[in-house]
Amino acid sequence: MIPWLTDNAPFPPVTQALREPNGLLAAGGDLSSARLLEAYRHGIFPWFSPGDPVLWWSPDPRMVLIPDEFKLSDSLAKILRNGAFEVRTDTAFEQVMRACAAPRGEQPGTWIDEQMIAAYCALHQSGYAHSVETWLDGKLVGGLYCVAIGQMCYGESMFSLVSNASKIALAHLTRQMRHWQSGSSTLMIDCQMYTPHLASLGARLIPREEFIGRLEELVEKNGQLIIDN
Repeated sequence: MIPWLTDNAPFPPVTQALREPNGLLAAGGDLSSARLLEAYRHGIFPWFSPGDPVLWWSPDPRMVLIPDEFKLSDSLAKILRNGAFEVRTDTAFEQVMRACAAPRGEQPGTWIDEQMIAAYCALHQSGYAHSVETWLDGKLVGGLYCVAIGQMCYGESMFSLVSNASKIALAHLTRQMRHWQSGSSTLMIDCQMYTPHLASLGARLIPREEFIGRLEELVEKNGQLIIDN
């Protein structure tokens, strides 16, 4: 059994998350900015199907991407050098979310419903959620959106309408994070759960305990990651 969160109830410790399904921690509560920021600060994220109660997760192990470990293929590096694509940030946040929510192939849609879009647009307005966008000939063709607290980045979803468009956005984000690197702290992007696509880009699984330890340090770093053009 998992606890049901009332409006003001705190999250249970992530060590209480179920092993099957991996990481399911709690249900209920809302998607207010305060609740979402509390969740992210503790290594917890919402993921649920439209029409279902809000479900909160903290899987073990956790998929992360260390910026220095991003795999930039020769072909992608060539595309970046050619400069055909333009990368912008925070100019089309809601468009990026809606593109991420659109049906893909045989999938009818994703978990990103209207209440999720409204919740993360509110985070965007308050400076905690960002979009990295890939444009071609004036059209939005790919990108990603993420949440940033302190010096910690949480990747949420990405989309691509043309080949490599989402990879270009991710390459831009990792390049900027390498510039932000200072001191002994290793910046990281939370990718939540394993996928072969993320693994091909350099993401890897680490124990949840290690993830939480790194996260606790990074969210307390002074300043806010600013996703620059």
